[in-house]
Amino acid sequence: MRTEHNIYFSDARQMPVIEDACVDLVVTSPPYPMIQMWDELFSGLDGRIGEALAGCRSPEAFEGMHLLLDAVWQECYRVLRPGGLACINIGDATRTVDGEFALYPNHARILQALGRIGFTALPDILWRKPSNAPNKFMGSGMLPAGAYVTLEHEYILIARKGGKRIFASADEKQNRRASALFWEERNSFFSDVWMDLRGASQVLKASEARQRSAAFPFVVAYRLVNMFSVQGDVVLDPFWGTGTTTAAAVASGRNSIGLEIDAGLKNSLDQIANGMPERLNGHIENRLAQHIGFVEERMAAGKPIKHRNRPYGFPVVTAQEKELLLPGVSDIQRPSTACLTVDYNTSPQAAFCRDWEALLRDGNPEPVAAPGARKPRGTASGQRNLF
Repeated sequence: MRTEHNIYFSDARQMPVIEDACVDLVVTSPPYPMIQMWDELFSGLDGRIGEALAGCRSPEAFEGMHLLLDAVWQECYRVLRPGGLACINIGDATRTVDGEFALYPNHARILQALGRIGFTALPDILWRKPSNAPNKFMGSGMLPAGAYVTLEHEYILIARKGGKRIFASADEKQNRRASALFWEERNSFFSDVWMDLRGASQVLKASEARQRSAAFPFVVAYRLVNMFSVQGDVVLDPFWGTGTTTAAAVASGRNSIGLEIDAGLKNSLDQIANGMPERLNGHIENRLAQHIGFVEERMAAGKPIKHRNRPYGFPVVTAQEKELLLPGVSDIQRPSTACLTVDYNTSPQAAFCRDWEALLRDGNPEPVAAPGARKPRGTASGQRNLF
């Protein structure tokens, strides 16, 4: 199994390098309008935005910034296949302009644009990002009514092109089954509020480039890629930044395309190409280890698990998980300066292949240690450690 990942350093408002209807999923986090760190970028693309900001005409600047983003969403619609999905991580902005503090609702403005283009809006995700600040308010503090609520959340907007995706052939259906989520992952991932992911978790190293990009955590991109695509799909990030979506696609056995206007971020591809297999495999193995921890807890609570996954042999809650297989990254090659090819080991990871039936029958307490994976969740007091 091999995937390909291509990066184009060009303006995402036009994507001539990408054909119509060849992308299965968009996962991105654009620059946030009316966040001051992005003023220079937006103003450089349209001088009228800079003039509006200088003249304290904030509604005009807000709309001008979104008009630039609208052109990108239009191109995303063009390149998506029917049934393809777009996941857009965006936060609203708060800003004081000419002495007046106000909210600028980026998520609402983008949803309006997506609807005009032809997307169907689906239920979104509220990503709660707890603040470490000791003061949970802005303004006049304890004195009503001049304090302002502190924003501690962002949105992941989800929209679809056309109707529900169809998996028609036998091969497509088999690949979909191999790309399944664990039952417990599905229950957590498809919640409309995410409170277990913090903004600081990154696979790629922190750098000056990351600080000027709209990078979101690897775990957010990895989760979305696995939720809304299957192995071998093409994932597009029109605001590539430092390549978080590409890293998530590599770890998930998907192909990817990235577009980035800032040529200074070219070196970010080096981090994915060099030393990434071990780190990405750690995330894959952690998913398996977390599932084993879940199985231990469920069995300790006296809840039966009647199905068995065929590649690994471990228990799973539903029949839809029987064919689930997470290919490990075996090699990353760089055939050109802006392209990666990735090879995978499609055999199940040996550390997770045991005679599970015997372990269950005999109560063998020997645990499984997954190389590179974090320790699974602890077991209940007095519980047999079956795995």
